[in-house]
Amino acid sequence: MGRRKKGEDVSGWVVLDKPDDMTSTQAVSAIRRIFNAQKAGHAGTLDPLASGILPIALGEATKTVPWLMEARKTYLFTIKWGVSTDTQDREGKSIAESAFRPTAEAIRAALPAFIGEIEQIPPQFSAVKVDGERAYDLARAGETVELEPRKVTVYEAELAETEGEDLATFRFRSGKGFYIRALVRDLAAKLGAEGHVWRLRRTAVGPFTEAESVTLDELQLLGQKDAASERLKPVETALDDIPALAINGEDAFKLRQGRPIVLLPHVVETLKPQFRDRFIGGVDASRAAVALYEGKAVALGDVRAGRFEPSRVFNIAD
Repeated sequence: MGRRKKGEDVSGWVVLDKPDDMTSTQAVSAIRRIFNAQKAGHAGTLDPLASGILPIALGEATKTVPWLMEARKTYLFTIKWGVSTDTQDREGKSIAESAFRPTAEAIRAALPAFIGEIEQIPPQFSAVKVDGERAYDLARAGETVELEPRKVTVYEAELAETEGEDLATFRFRSGKGFYIRALVRDLAAKLGAEGHVWRLRRTAVGPFTEAESVTLDELQLLGQKDAASERLKPVETALDDIPALAINGEDAFKLRQGRPIVLLPHVVETLKPQFRDRFIGGVDASRAAVALYEGKAVALGDVRAGRFEPSRVFNIAD
């Protein structure tokens, strides 16, 4: 007999408004305790310094984490000019200082160079692995490592406001793997200035935004009333940008057994315009769809040769 899992069989997404001075791992542990959930994970690490949207998956929602990891993210952050630090944020040690302060006009003129697909070298203090070790562990040990540039995509970049000469606040919308701290390093260098991240807030991850987020304090109060589930979003919420396939009860039964289902030609033709080139976790997902029965996710899979082949099956209790 298998060992019974500890906790409740609860599935869904929590759109947490993470406070600063808390790690993403600590946030996941706190949410898991509130829901007494068997399984939990997060979609995209948020630095302890940063606040804002940290989507946390419970139960079967963890199967959709790779999809949300690929989602676009929006950040609101402030650069403090005059000092560069080793971590590129306010918690680091000063490594360079300058009396020069870039003007708003100069900043706006420099931003177009950081829009589109660009190459970015991750910060020394990052979770990138080097010979099996995290870059930030090596950096803390005093080692300087050569990190390879990576292609990242920035969709929107704007200077939102300035506060005197020292502070400039920006709004960026980016794809996977983009580092705000690296952007601040590179933007300061382009402007001939010194600067570091003073404030950082993530305001959106894919379909999850501030408007529907919940704080840890609010969830803890709801948990004391056994009402935390009121802020739980359905598993399929993270899959809002892939084609949805409505199925009947018989097909739902087959998919839950891991068996493919046959699609009518007109259904395939309806889905085709919604497909787009993409890779999820390094796997081709250009013909991916989510099968829904009575509005609930049954399976993730691929539409090929007139059939829907399940790759992930959801076991969600009614």
